[in-house]
Amino acid sequence: MKRAVTLRKGRTGIKRGRKADMSRRKTLDGEGTGARLKAAGLRPTRQRVALAGLLFGHGDRHLTAETLHGEAMAGGIRVSLATVYNTLHQFTEAGLLRQVSVDAGRSYFDTNVDAHQHFYAEDEGTLIDIPGESIAVAGIPAPPKGTAIDRVDVVIRIRRA
Repeated sequence: MKRAVTLRKGRTGIKRGRKADMSRRKTLDGEGTGARLKAAGLRPTRQRVALAGLLFGHGDRHLTAETLHGEAMAGGIRVSLATVYNTLHQFTEAGLLRQVSVDAGRSYFDTNVDAHQHFYAEDEGTLIDIPGESIAVAGIPAPPKGTAIDRVDVVIRIRRA
């Protein structure tokens, strides 16, 4: 149920009041995005909720920061590219995303945080999920003293034939 929008007259014309902002947040919030952010230890700000809606509202996907920024701008969400990068890194630290580096200058953010690997189609610049049970990694050396293996990421580079 949406809250009523209240408008107030200001010096520059009609402005949205606090109730309107809350209504907009609830609309962007969808099915529990704010609760999902809170559960991950993140404050559900307007920009985080809006970006989370774009990220998680379309199933599992792989995006660059530039792609998400473009989607935000096209959707009328005013946010800087720096804010998109910061938000993606915060979501990654909170366990909501996985960062997949395909080379030194290119990273994708994956909404599927379950154990899995990737094909990287170099000619298209796209990632394709490989289910976790479809690949086995053997012969991993022992980590240096005082460290532990966090996870192993495999990116198999492919080209269309």
